[in-house]
Amino acid sequence: MDDILFYTSLTLIFILFTFKFLVQPNRRGYKNLPPSPPSLPILGHLHLLRPPVHRTFHRLSQKYGPVFSLWFGSRRVVIVSSPSAVQECFTKNDIVLANRPRSLMSMHVGYNNTTMAGSPYGDHWRNLRRIGVTEIFSTARLQTFSGIRKDEVKHLLLKLSQNARDGFAKVELKSMFNELTFNIIMTMVAGKRYYGDDVSVDKEEAKQFRQIMSDAFFYGGAANPADFLPILNWVGSGGYEKKVKTLAKRTDVFLQGLIDEHRRKGKNGTTMIDHLLSLQESQPEYYNDQIIKGLILVMLLAGTDTSAVTLEWALSNLLNNPHVLKKAKAELDAQLGQENLVDEPDLSKLPYLQSIISETLRLCPAAPLLVPHLSSEDCIIGGFDVPRDTMVLINAWALHRDPEVWDDPEASCLRGLKVVIIFPTNSCRLDLEEGLALG
Repeated sequence: MDDILFYTSLTLIFILFTFKFLVQPNRRGYKNLPPSPPSLPILGHLHLLRPPVHRTFHRLSQKYGPVFSLWFGSRRVVIVSSPSAVQECFTKNDIVLANRPRSLMSMHVGYNNTTMAGSPYGDHWRNLRRIGVTEIFSTARLQTFSGIRKDEVKHLLLKLSQNARDGFAKVELKSMFNELTFNIIMTMVAGKRYYGDDVSVDKEEAKQFRQIMSDAFFYGGAANPADFLPILNWVGSGGYEKKVKTLAKRTDVFLQGLIDEHRRKGKNGTTMIDHLLSLQESQPEYYNDQIIKGLILVMLLAGTDTSAVTLEWALSNLLNNPHVLKKAKAELDAQLGQENLVDEPDLSKLPYLQSIISETLRLCPAAPLLVPHLSSEDCIIGGFDVPRDTMVLINAWALHRDPEVWDDPEASCLRGLKVVIIFPTNSCRLDLEEGLALG
């Protein structure tokens, strides 16, 4: 028995070290890799990733520097927390870092990495970007849906007033903000409201859609260990990949149903699906059904939760800073009066409110870690060698607290500074403007 235990232990140690030195790429050929904490065989640094992960990365950056590396299983990851290094990523290395790492969600739910969010750099990505800029996110296109946004805000205000008709009442705003953003997006996309007591579709259809979205955010909200340790997909029959495949099938059937429904109705519709189907007739190779489904999916996953979370943080910060709330109310009263609702064109007359939005985005970014990038070639970031096929993560939460930019970065004060918005290619800084968020 002792001999069996000895040889079993010896075999396990051999396997671990084999994985460490053969499966994980080594340092040969790279003279100056980013610093890294000690790692474990097979796991790498996965054991260090305690939530909230962006705060963990920030603590590690204070010890190892603004550019450091970790191992997520067999995947090398570089975390960037320096404004100068981020600028280097998206100017000097913008094309090299234009790709996304593959994941089970982007493979199965994201139509084999062909959506706007997951497509590798190339002709297909350029086509999707062109569609996004000219047909979906243009100022003119968004302006055509301004009435939808106004109506949904009125729905929210009416619901709040009904809750408080007997005096002050406690309300749970998180769910209301989620309903607001989802209804805005889906009314723009398909002309349907799926959330709230007065949905415009069959209750079973609304329930199905809400469950799909809930599952999509659950499985796609954070990187799953199965993406970095494929062996986990071989263990058990109810693995992560199996669940993601099931979600992908349900999602595709639902989105295809929306497209087919609008196709049957004809050309008189005013929704985004109707517009894309009209373009499909003249340019079928650029607007096939899979591309349209991918565009809808990206709008839902990227434009709903982020907007709802930002609204939630903004209200939380205002309630915890009553002097700021008082100044904001005074500005609204002075510029618009007490009888008028705020409309989108009014924002240009409300600089203090714009500063509140900017400070909310700085202190409480809805995506503390930006969507991961993947290096297609060897490159240099912050003076360090970054090998090909390295995942690069930008810690936006840490960037917004850089003491070299803000004297007291943790203070929730209104400096009126412009927010830095990071994009994957062709630009590094954009001032906050109207229309960046669909919600």
